[in-house]
Amino acid sequence: MIDVIKRNNVRVVGTGEQAMLLAHGFGCSQNVWRHFVAAYQTKFKLILFDFVGAGQSDLSAYDSKRYSTISGYAQDVLDIITALNLSNVIFIGHSVGSMVGVKAAIMQPAYFSKLIFVAPSPYYINEDDYVGGMDKEDLINLLTLMDSNYLGWSSFLGPQVMGNSDRPELGEELTANFCATDPDIAKEFARVTFLSDNRADLEKLQTESLTLQCSDDILAPLEVGYYIQEKASHNTLKILQATGHCPHLSAPEETIAAINAYLHLH
Repeated sequence: MIDVIKRNNVRVVGTGEQAMLLAHGFGCSQNVWRHFVAAYQTKFKLILFDFVGAGQSDLSAYDSKRYSTISGYAQDVLDIITALNLSNVIFIGHSVGSMVGVKAAIMQPAYFSKLIFVAPSPYYINEDDYVGGMDKEDLINLLTLMDSNYLGWSSFLGPQVMGNSDRPELGEELTANFCATDPDIAKEFARVTFLSDNRADLEKLQTESLTLQCSDDILAPLEVGYYIQEKASHNTLKILQATGHCPHLSAPEETIAAINAYLHLH
């Protein structure tokens, strides 16, 4: 029997009854949700975890085959929900974590009440009339740099992804997160994140969802938010004033206020 709690470094905090499960994005860990913990620990039972390879997860549990697709990570989310005997879960995912949630909700829709996507993207590559944000050649070059110089790649990409150049400490935090992730696993997870095409999944999703789209995000341009709204039934799009790819860190008050409005919280 796999110890799911140890594998994913699962933490349960908060005094509320309804479960809110928080899934971090590529190169991060559950620590990115600290502002949400402060805001929601009296309202919800918060489920925090690290994807295998990140944070304090069990590195020995990493399996290249299992985690070669988004589905492997989605199964981990379902494993956590099952292990904790949760139901009616509000799922919040950042970036690729959003698409993990989409997969999980397609696999087991009864587990979820709502999905909330923070800076999501079903596909990062510009293709035909789809605007994903990056040309494939540029993305391949970025992944090649990652292979040859992981620390240099982290130092370059962290501030770019975070945006908010007037607050360099935010970019430094993201760079530090990248550097704290096992490099070999990070290289594989990067390919799963940036090369997976999850657009077809959006039309299979029946769970209500909210997309929180930043007004300027190099990884997920505005067109992506409109695309998700169009393709996923029961999706609400909220464009934030926040910029960059990590509004839960750069603009937590605005991000939390948008979630509160969606969930009708006071």
